Amino acid sequence: MTLWNGSYPFYPGANACFPFDTTQAVIVTIFLSMLVTFIIILPGIRGRGRLFWFLRMVLGLFMGTVVLTVQFTGDWETGWVQANTSYKSFSAVQVNADVGLHIGLAGVNVTLRGNPVNQINETINYNEHFGWNFGADYDRSYSEGLKKGLPSPILYVAEKFSTQSPCAVHRQYRIAGHYVSLTLWLAFCTWLISILLFSMSILLYGGHMLLLTASLIFFSLLFFSTARNTLKCPIQFGPVALRTDYGESFWLMLATGLLCLFLGLGIIILNSVQPEKLKVIFSLNKRSKEEVWDKTCLPAEPSCSAQGVLIVPLGELSQVKTTQL
Repeated sequence: MTLWNGSYPFYPGANACFPFDTTQAVIVTIFLSMLVTFIIILPGIRGRGRLFWFLRMVLGLFMGTVVLTVQFTGDWETGWVQANTSYKSFSAVQVNADVGLHIGLAGVNVTLRGNPVNQINETINYNEHFGWNFGADYDRSYSEGLKKGLPSPILYVAEKFSTQSPCAVHRQYRIAGHYVSLTLWLAFCTWLISILLFSMSILLYGGHMLLLTASLIFFSLLFFSTARNTLKCPIQFGPVALRTDYGESFWLMLATGLLCLFLGLGIIILNSVQPEKLKVIFSLNKRSKEEVWDKTCLPAEPSCSAQGVLIVPLGELSQVKTTQL
């Protein structure tokens, strides 16, 4: 027997759960902080424009948060199955566990959770990530999993997405993930441009940019659906099979794309049919009335006044007498 039983005392064991992705938490925290800031300054807005302004801020922040966050999620496609399966390779010991598969844009997560969690004197609760994004080597991650001695169900599912697998789905999912990520970054840029145009009161072009954002979102969903509809190898655990379906990120992006589409079309239609109502929604009618000058009032007329100051005609200035001191 060696010190610490042959393991390092300050490092997690082989069955450590995959850590939480802090990128999503940072993005959500930033947007929530912006929302709280808008809520703080909300009482300073007068009239019914306060409600319209708050709705615009909430919808804008929601769309930007979703478009940016889903690039780092791992639930574009998910599936679960409960099965009795072998726990380790070359062993007849079987466990009852839930096996989950979560496919994202940057790789796959394979989950193994025991029913109950404590079985055969071990805690069965795994969530291993195998990445294929830029700078990641999927086959190397799979080889490291073999060296770590991961449970057999995790290695079995991960092997289906390796480059050496006869399923040949690695290339489709990896390329689709890259194209979806690029398209979503473009959608995030067009969303930023639309927010800038709305803040500059250029409403028509802001609506066009929302339509472009919706189009990019729909193209990203199409790219991912194309990879998913390719021929798959069955992931079989005895009499049951692990089947996947579209996950929460996919449906959330679809809802966001429809929201951008409806808002963009609504702004364009209102701008052409009833532009005054559109100005009311964006709180522009009151501002425009205050900034309009009375063009019928000429400076040369005696009765003309600007900002409460009487303007004397130029002809009367010559009649002013000066007194020598």
